[in-house]
Amino acid sequence: MLVFTFPGQGSQTSQMGRPWVDHPSWELVEEASIAVERDIGALLLDADQQTLTETHNAQLATFVLSMVVLDAVERLGIVPAYVAGHSLGEYSALCAAGALGFEDAVGLVAERGEAMRSAAEARTGSMSAVLGLDDDKVDAACHRADGDVWVANFNAPGQVVIAGDPDAIADAAAVATDLGAKRIMALDVSGAFHTPFMAPARERLDKALAAVDMRTPSVPVIANVDALPHSDADSWPSLLGSQLSSPVRWRQSLQQLDDEGATTFLELGPGTVLTGTVKRTLRGARRLSVDAPGQLDAALEVLTNTPATEPDRHRGEHLHTSARLVVSPGSGLFTPGEVTEGTAVDAGDVIGLVGETEIRTPFSGSLMGLLALSGERISSSQPVAWLNAAVVAS
Repeated sequence: MLVFTFPGQGSQTSQMGRPWVDHPSWELVEEASIAVERDIGALLLDADQQTLTETHNAQLATFVLSMVVLDAVERLGIVPAYVAGHSLGEYSALCAAGALGFEDAVGLVAERGEAMRSAAEARTGSMSAVLGLDDDKVDAACHRADGDVWVANFNAPGQVVIAGDPDAIADAAAVATDLGAKRIMALDVSGAFHTPFMAPARERLDKALAAVDMRTPSVPVIANVDALPHSDADSWPSLLGSQLSSPVRWRQSLQQLDDEGATTFLELGPGTVLTGTVKRTLRGARRLSVDAPGQLDAALEVLTNTPATEPDRHRGEHLHTSARLVVSPGSGLFTPGEVTEGTAVDAGDVIGLVGETEIRTPFSGSLMGLLALSGERISSSQPVAWLNAAVVAS
């Protein structure tokens, strides 16, 4: 069973967008820039590491690049059975599941970044990783510290992040060392995220969440707050709001996915941090990542050669190198074209309309089915049909 995972801030690096500039999925960068009136291309191509460390920049850059990678993977016909994201990556996961439209998600991420920046400026905080110590002992070290410090991320066995007041973090680090921690490592971040220090950001984010259309996800999304799968739309606004000041239960999320039957984890976006957490948490799981176009074919080959199990229960088990997705060029109501299932199509043929804009297939092949319903409101780059490109149109 295949799971898509999406990284949060901390995975960003200077010029991380350069490998994708010539890929068709790069068009999402321009769409995102228009949506939030910011030059996101400059963040991905020119910003230095210090600029990308600032939370409002890190979040936008990481989210948009993750969406570029997702779009490229979807064009290959790869579909997950579950999705999950670490902190900011939860917004990427909700987009991948169709619960959030791309433009709505970009706007939310921008607002989240600004809200968290304001909260961080109002109350100085920092974060440190505690390595080589059990979760309960790290939590105990925080409680024993003199001041405000909490567990912020349960990332993997022996990898826990604490956050709060810098002096309190130092106290907790000393206690953790006495309890057997192998190493304490300060993180290059601009605030104490996922702690009560972020509570002031929630009111602003809640208003932004109330203004967007949250849809039922096409596949279950694992939530950071409770490490459980959620398949409804109604629960997500409160989950996303709570996430700001609650610990990210990533290790527990991976264990929940293992219980659900997950066998393969594909990380989409900059870096391989989440792939590393899977390695430490689930020893037998298959781990893959895509953060550059050159990795697409390798990932597809590995996934294609993965034996399918319970094909009727889980989507994404049967993957074929000939499968191709046709995605929407814009947002609006979907109207299907005259082509029907099994019809042979040529590159450039019209599959349907989004609003008044034609959706044309970039591939030749046989139309295997539509993924959008007539009259359904779809978002830019949302898959609307899939083809078998091995069947050449005449």
